[in-house]
Amino acid sequence: MTQLEMARKGKISLQMEQAAAAENISAEKLRQLIASGRAVIPKNKRHQFERVLAIGEGLRTKVNANIGTSGLCCGVEQELEKLEAAVAADTDSVMDLSTGADFTEVRRMVLERSPVMVGAVPIYAVAIQLRLEGKTLAKMSADVLFRSIETQCAEGLDYITVHCGVTREVVRRLEHYQRLMPSVSRGGSILMHWMEENNKENPLYQDFDALLDIAHTYDVTLSLGDGFRPGTVVDATDGPQVQELIVLGELARRAQARGVQVIIEGPGHVPLNQVVANVVMEKQLCDGAPFYLLGPLTTDIAPGYDHITAAIGGAIAAAAGADFLCYVTPAEHLCLPNAADVRAGVIAARIAGHSADIAKGLPGAIERDRQMSIYRRDLDWEGMMSQALDPDWARQRVSLSSDKETCTMCGEFCAVKLSRRLQKRSKAE
Repeated sequence: MTQLEMARKGKISLQMEQAAAAENISAEKLRQLIASGRAVIPKNKRHQFERVLAIGEGLRTKVNANIGTSGLCCGVEQELEKLEAAVAADTDSVMDLSTGADFTEVRRMVLERSPVMVGAVPIYAVAIQLRLEGKTLAKMSADVLFRSIETQCAEGLDYITVHCGVTREVVRRLEHYQRLMPSVSRGGSILMHWMEENNKENPLYQDFDALLDIAHTYDVTLSLGDGFRPGTVVDATDGPQVQELIVLGELARRAQARGVQVIIEGPGHVPLNQVVANVVMEKQLCDGAPFYLLGPLTTDIAPGYDHITAAIGGAIAAAAGADFLCYVTPAEHLCLPNAADVRAGVIAARIAGHSADIAKGLPGAIERDRQMSIYRRDLDWEGMMSQALDPDWARQRVSLSSDKETCTMCGEFCAVKLSRRLQKRSKAE
């Protein structure tokens, strides 16, 4: 049985126990969340890894790091460095989005070495193989696509992004909306191109039951991708995006009825004032299914700083109920990220997620902040480092004055030190 089927039968799996322990909640509470479709445990039956976690309502906001090669930048060693950087920064998940000729080798390396859940976009492998064979994307067959999906799931992928909501009906919505950027989704644009060239429906939508059979066999969580996510704040929350979300909600219900776990992917580039509405809309249309967001990025004019842009949107989205944040690195819109970019992206997303968990009143979320404040009050620098989200970076930056008690920011005028003296004096009196 899948995790969803076990949960619905009242059974608590080992993975539910592990994931519940990581959240400091009861396994029974987590079982109920999974049974209702409001939480998932992405865990392929064939993939063994250390940190089994749950994603969903009332749980700590999780963070994913995208890595992978491109057709212009390949190298397994480089991707291993990025994987290690993501894990060192305490990511909860990695996705291999390789589109280089070494895609199979990289995917298998990530599956073998990752201590956290692993995802991928299977259609990339099909597109790369066609390119290597000198064929156009239009030559892809539904049979080849589904065979590739099954092969990749059999290798151990815990969740896969599949753009099942890119239907001919939704594509027609583009005719009535003047989008600046019709699609910024690679998987979605591949399918749109294929549909136009072949005058056929998206096979992932038309043969959705076949996809469910594969996912059920390996207990792979389906991440229903948003091929029409806005690629600019100007296009946010328009007809194609909303229509696709409606389709994804319908498909999510079909998947859950089949015993397949589902998360819903969301935008994208979204103005600050529309972020909460996007979360509320997804939760309403998809019956509370876990919401996985890329960012969202709240402005388009910050290349080189988009990890900050995404952290702003991500914090607001997660505070409103989003469950899973896909990081954005400083390299977004500029180049393939390196290990340093990966680390910066994970840390920024973790800051956003933790800030949201405090805002949501998640039990225990604020305790680390409380302890940090106690150490700051006491000018206990080792204690502060122990609570820092990125202790290595904090240790590199700390600079103490000659008394070894205050930092070089304030020195003898340290407000904490001065106020502490007054406090001691008043107590003495």
